[in-house]
Amino acid sequence: MKILQISSSPHWGGAQIRALTEAAGLRSRGHEVVIASPAGSPIGRRAAGLRIPVVELPPADGPLPTRLQPCIAMRRLVRDGGFDALATHGTIDSWLAALACASLRRAPPIVRTHHATAPVPHGPAARWLYMSAATRIVTTGESVRQSLVRDQGFDGRRIVAIPTGIDLGYFKPAATPTATEEARRALGLPDDGLPVLGTVASLRRSKGHHFLIEALAGLDRPARLLVVGDGPQRAALEKQADALLPEGRVLFAGAQAEVLPWLRALDVFVLPTLHEGVPQSLSQAMGVGLCCVTTPVGGIPEIACDGESALFVPPGEVEPLRDALQRVIDDPGLRARLGTGARAAALDCCSIEAMLDRVEALYRELVDASRERRR
Repeated sequence: MKILQISSSPHWGGAQIRALTEAAGLRSRGHEVVIASPAGSPIGRRAAGLRIPVVELPPADGPLPTRLQPCIAMRRLVRDGGFDALATHGTIDSWLAALACASLRRAPPIVRTHHATAPVPHGPAARWLYMSAATRIVTTGESVRQSLVRDQGFDGRRIVAIPTGIDLGYFKPAATPTATEEARRALGLPDDGLPVLGTVASLRRSKGHHFLIEALAGLDRPARLLVVGDGPQRAALEKQADALLPEGRVLFAGAQAEVLPWLRALDVFVLPTLHEGVPQSLSQAMGVGLCCVTTPVGGIPEIACDGESALFVPPGEVEPLRDALQRVIDDPGLRARLGTGARAAALDCCSIEAMLDRVEALYRELVDASRERRR
């Protein structure tokens, strides 16, 4: 099959990681994959590094004539590219693909991956985009799928849940007992004996970083926090950390192409997110065998179990988060047990091969049906 993965975002986050993971995985299985993305985008650079063909799209912002350029470019690409299926990962991607296909006599099926847990906007345009233009909707968790059906009246027959898989041969526990200290030295972290907590997420308010910083300030004993990721809340979070904690207690690492070295440096992984699908950073931390503290929102309970492979805390509440952090900091045995449980849970439900099996089967089903209709 020949598949076009469309990612119009200039940023790097979970949706782009999923798109690139699918592209690389399907290509390794013998399929032809092309990525369409804005010039200079992170996903385009990474795809080129993996020798995946990249088509650069004009930017989709600015005055109306400028916004028409990516639509025209997408129509030409779909018309001439000979693609069997299109994959979209965001609203702009989906509109570009939908408008291109609507203007062609023969158009490939569109698979729209819905990464968020926020409700789909109401209105006829959004309904058309999701339930008419898209041949199938993929959610990253069963809870998100059920929410679209139950709360928004979507046709459940057109929606399938396929959690994002990770490479568990790469995200695995360290081979040596000194790996944590070695990782901290390699990253230039202070060697002061403080417990090291960390989180990997876009710096958006919905990820709950502000609750984490406040909880850190209330701990009975000092700890250090590594914040990996970037986003619009960075300045506000830096200001909060400066106001509540001594200098150097919270380290903002920015966006990192490789998060494994940062995960290796942690004692505890924390994701106090307010709403979520199935977060890849949590799956990665579980794969590494880290003790994880998170919230039971979205698809998180589909991959982790409270008290066995993670500790769950209520979203948006500082005191329960602080208490859970205090508990795992004070109890090395609990950290070890939760880390072992996290790795076992990741092996059970977070495999990249399981994701690719289901994605490949979905594309095959849709492509075969499309070819049959054309006969």
